[in-house]
Amino acid sequence: MAWRAWARSGWGCGSPAWGAPGAQDWELCASRAPTLFLGPRFNFFIQSKNGFRKAPRKVEPRRPDGSIVGENYKRSALTPPVEETVFYSSPYPIRNLVKPLFFTVGFTGCAFGSAAIWQYEALKSRVQSYFDGVKADWFDSITPQKEGDFRKQVNKWWNTLSDGQRTVTGIIAANIFVFCLWRVPSLQRSMIKYFTSSPASKALCSPMLLSTFSHFSLFHMMANMYVLWSFSSSIVSILGKEQFVAVYLSAGVISTFVSYVSKVITGRFGPSLGASGAIMTVLAAVCTKIPEGKLAIIFLPMFTFTAGNALKAIIAMDTAGVILGWKFFDHAAHLGGAFFGMWYVTYGHELIWKNREPLVKIWHEIRTNSPRKGGGSE
Repeated sequence: MAWRAWARSGWGCGSPAWGAPGAQDWELCASRAPTLFLGPRFNFFIQSKNGFRKAPRKVEPRRPDGSIVGENYKRSALTPPVEETVFYSSPYPIRNLVKPLFFTVGFTGCAFGSAAIWQYEALKSRVQSYFDGVKADWFDSITPQKEGDFRKQVNKWWNTLSDGQRTVTGIIAANIFVFCLWRVPSLQRSMIKYFTSSPASKALCSPMLLSTFSHFSLFHMMANMYVLWSFSSSIVSILGKEQFVAVYLSAGVISTFVSYVSKVITGRFGPSLGASGAIMTVLAAVCTKIPEGKLAIIFLPMFTFTAGNALKAIIAMDTAGVILGWKFFDHAAHLGGAFFGMWYVTYGHELIWKNREPLVKIWHEIRTNSPRKGGGSE
């Protein structure tokens, strides 16, 4: 015990034992003392002790639903890994629905208005397209065909498709393109921000549309695109391609808004993505319009059932998923898309599409009164 007292008296800052001025700090004194008085072994002991200094407690980021962001975060196999991205909710989460509500109403109106103008332009150019087609057929008849021409083969395949299959080809191509973007590591943060939808995200409105074309899982994308391709001919024959595109895009935004509402109510703010909500609108519209149609599962073609019964089963399953809190699918978005499809083919077509005439007249006036290229007007 005597050497401890001697060491304390000799290690004091400013002590005469060091021969140093009184202003010398304690850290400098302590760094010199072990080497001078106690040897290198005690110096190693002091350094090791300082090396195991207790680290400050790390505050784990938490998600809005209270769960800690980490490796044990449970997610669906269909969604991207978002452990590094934390979604913070507003202290007043109901206010987060105001902008999405206005965006949903505004985007739906713009989608149907653009579809009405698109149909007007298509009808106006149909006669010219007819004459162009006759001229092309005549030119092909007097021009020797090239064997093995890739472009001819593509045109031949394209002409074998139905109007519905041609219409959804662009949608499928957009989904494949976004799927490829998910595989670019440098785009991961941007993809999670803009191509996944969550009411707790900073980007609220644009993901409502972009997430409709976003799939992280190859199986998820293939299943959705197969269903869309299967129902494309029926839905386009019912609505027409212009009205179908407006319904499909609006359904993606509307189903996402229903998902937002469900997440705010339940407090589960996990991200969602995929075309399932919009495809549920297509499926529900066809099943409501043709309830006696026969459907089958691709892997079990021997079992058939009516479209009406299939729709009832899907709605029952998604309702159970919302009530029981199943997290594998976004069941609220499925229900939103299904109910929108049922409502539209029953009432929405009469209320929205058949009342597009005033807008078409305004567009017609703009087109007819616009100056010609040569400077005159019609």
